[in-house]
Amino acid sequence: MIRTLGIGDNVCDKYLHISTIYPGGNALNVAVFSRMFGAQAAYLGTFGDDMVGKHVYETAAEIGLDLSHCRFEHGNNGCARVQLVNGDRVFLTGNHGGISREKPPALTEMDEEYISGFDLVHTSVYSYLEPQLPAIRRAAKFVSMDFSNRTDDNYLRGCCPYIDCAEISCGDQDEAGIRAAMKKIMDFGCGHIVIATRGSKGAFVQVDGNFYEQSPLLVKARDTMGAGDAFIACFLTNYIDGIKDAVDFGPDSGNRGITTAAEYKDCLIRLSLYRASVFSSAQCQRDGSFGFGKQIDLTEEDRKVMKKESV
Repeated sequence: MIRTLGIGDNVCDKYLHISTIYPGGNALNVAVFSRMFGAQAAYLGTFGDDMVGKHVYETAAEIGLDLSHCRFEHGNNGCARVQLVNGDRVFLTGNHGGISREKPPALTEMDEEYISGFDLVHTSVYSYLEPQLPAIRRAAKFVSMDFSNRTDDNYLRGCCPYIDCAEISCGDQDEAGIRAAMKKIMDFGCGHIVIATRGSKGAFVQVDGNFYEQSPLLVKARDTMGAGDAFIACFLTNYIDGIKDAVDFGPDSGNRGITTAAEYKDCLIRLSLYRASVFSSAQCQRDGSFGFGKQIDLTEEDRKVMKKESV
């Protein structure tokens, strides 16, 4: 099984309506979900020294992530305020990444050597590591970056040359618009894969020029937090673990069954998409990104936000 590193953002999602925080954040989620599939997984990022940071750190350690290259800074950990509406998460005003935004890791030669030991390195638009992308690219075998819904040309042009896989969240965007965004990402230098998650409409995926569509496994959602991250982590973990076995049979081997690397790769992509759809569906039945909720007392600011912004 592969080794996965999430590098960048970690947060607690603060569910105001039940006064509970759940660990999360795109980079941390992908590492945790990959760990669930049996991968050796690690996280590299910045934790604050408040109660929120302590809970996220202790949870990640309990799950079994390697946290040996993380940073610890004085200040508030990233915290996103959340409300659930019919099982769908709605984000309210948070602290925009907290200390992770203010003091993201400045990667050293030791960090680069560490990064080189992983098969999949994943980061995100919320990680504030854009200046570190050349170093990550230099060290990593395979770099994945989640752009969420940010697809402006200047930003993509600056990031795409350093990554192998891009992810975008497309929601209700029409197919033509999604395909145009995926093409733009590849034109700007993304190496191999673009994943466009579409919530309850499934996903579009482009791999080395070949286009795939995956339907969702629809369920009555309890909480959609982390569903897109679950899809990404499951697909990439399965695909990267399996693609190393792709091989063309020799001419004397015959042509029964699958005998070419291209055929195997196509089957692997379809199987990985199927597994990702099943896993992300199950994620919608879980509280928070991956559980580990902790009851807290709401602050006065929390109450003001809830009163002002609640749907």
